[in-house]
Amino acid sequence: MRALFIGRFQPYHLGHHEVVKRILEEVDELIIGIGSAQESHSLENPFTAGERVLMISKAIEELGAKSRVYIIPLEDIYRNSLWVSHVCSMVPKFDVVYTSNPLVYRLFKEAGFKVLKTTMINRTEYHGTEIRRKMLEGDEWKKYVPKVVAEVIEEIGGIERIKEIAGRDF
Repeated sequence: MRALFIGRFQPYHLGHHEVVKRILEEVDELIIGIGSAQESHSLENPFTAGERVLMISKAIEELGAKSRVYIIPLEDIYRNSLWVSHVCSMVPKFDVVYTSNPLVYRLFKEAGFKVLKTTMINRTEYHGTEIRRKMLEGDEWKKYVPKVVAEVIEEIGGIERIKEIAGRDF
């Protein structure tokens, strides 16, 4: 069985990582769709699709699941009635969708897909908005992401980018 899991992963954090591990226990293959792939260099979406692919692929490699996971950037089309068809045209065929996003749940359900709700993992700490805020404020953020993800963020100058975008000194 092949599953689809979509998120923005800005950045990919330990909450995502735990959900991915749980999904991989239930399915043979997993497609990770990187939503809003066209977005980058903003406070809400600071990382490019390629940077997010790198973060996720390094984290998946550490799990030893590289051969079971496809990572595919998905651009927004801004038409909910067409979005599921768009996603289906961009990814391999899948049997089930995992999500905690109510809109994603609804759209795939209406399109006739089996959709399972994922359990949010420690949502107060593992939340992209909060992690980006910590990066911006100079607070401890590395403990909320896999070590390899922190390394990618440092390698690409992600903290400096976020601070510069926000107009803050770094």
